[in-house]
Amino acid sequence: MSANAEKPAIGVVGVGWVGLVTAACFAGLDHRVVAMDVDEGKVETLRSGGALPMHEPGLPEVVERNRERLRFTTEIAELLDGCRLLFCCVDTPPTYSGDADLSRVAAVVSQIPKGGWHALVMKSTVPAGTGAAILRQRPDLAYVSCPEFLKEGSAVHDFLEPDRVVIGAGPGAEWAADAVAEVYAPLDRELVRSDVASAEMIKLASNAFLATKISFINEIANVCEGVGADVTEVARGMGLDERIGPKFLHAGIGYGGSCFPKDVSALKMLAGNTGYHFQLLNSVIEVNELQKRRVISKLTKHLGSLVGKRIALLGLAFKPNTDDMREASSLVLSARLQGEGARVVAYDPVADSHAGDLLPSVDFALSAAAALEGADAVILVTEWPEFAELDWEEMAQRMANPLLVDGRNFLDPARLRRAGFSYEGIGRPSNGGPPQSDA
Repeated sequence: MSANAEKPAIGVVGVGWVGLVTAACFAGLDHRVVAMDVDEGKVETLRSGGALPMHEPGLPEVVERNRERLRFTTEIAELLDGCRLLFCCVDTPPTYSGDADLSRVAAVVSQIPKGGWHALVMKSTVPAGTGAAILRQRPDLAYVSCPEFLKEGSAVHDFLEPDRVVIGAGPGAEWAADAVAEVYAPLDRELVRSDVASAEMIKLASNAFLATKISFINEIANVCEGVGADVTEVARGMGLDERIGPKFLHAGIGYGGSCFPKDVSALKMLAGNTGYHFQLLNSVIEVNELQKRRVISKLTKHLGSLVGKRIALLGLAFKPNTDDMREASSLVLSARLQGEGARVVAYDPVADSHAGDLLPSVDFALSAAAALEGADAVILVTEWPEFAELDWEEMAQRMANPLLVDGRNFLDPARLRRAGFSYEGIGRPSNGGPPQSDA
């Protein structure tokens, strides 16, 4: 028997986005993986080789390539029989209060038998203190916090080439932490060993800091508009300082998705529950909410009233290379536009099917060109690469009024103006109309 065949089996509970990436990539590292989910339809689709339930570049290929080492089930007993490490990858959505909903985590814990043979490895994002609370109820449980740092659109790469692997061990769980370190050892990446609470905080603090960086550069962008500076040049100059770095210094219409809004809110609530008022995070959240609404003022500056105007949205997902609509800027923008009396038409390369139920009053086009046909303005919401390749001269001819608000500073302003557009970016000098010459 080869060394690869002797690797321990791994159990994964929850085959949503994080769970499926985790299961498939561990299978790619030559582990036999048993993945469980309560959604029978999802499990049956995965068993039969049908289309994956989410859009994630590279993931279908990893799943198919390692299918002989992947087993999908709705019965947790199949994991418990032979899988000592159980990776918990269930959702922890925010509640109405802003706290994380840990009911799915509790359901997983309740199904792990006593005896100490299994270890629960927490991949789900949970508030600091969750591990301690679980261990108070289940002191027999070997508990390890191993937060995920996957980005939608590059999750397979992020799993296989992580910046770091964080492992926090509970009391008496050093053997489990060592076992988790061993399964990650082939990746040869920086390993951070800590207590459980610190590991939990590393995840929340990391995402809150990145969200803060985004809101900061958006505030700078708003000031740039007042003084005539270009935030892209400001960010470039800032990012060359190694203490700051260039990442997450891209001004736009705010962050969204499954992680940042939820984790920032969870950390704010966690601080409040301990008696501390996290004032900075309140501002981060407020800036992010207001940033989307500034787009409306950019439209009214050119169009006046939006009543009856046809406004096109290019992109619906919260970022490119995903179909995730959670906390997407398009949701707020479409609601605000319709509240102003506008007619909204939208196009997204992959997210249309997910967006339909969320945006029932929006018309969906089959292409970017169709969305812009007869439009009074277009807002670039998601920076899908195909939008940079459009024939913008043709797009200008299709529109009733060639006005573009670049919500991601993704397009070349000079090119758009030469094509005949009035261009509005975020934190960039605007113009009152297309240029009269190429000079």
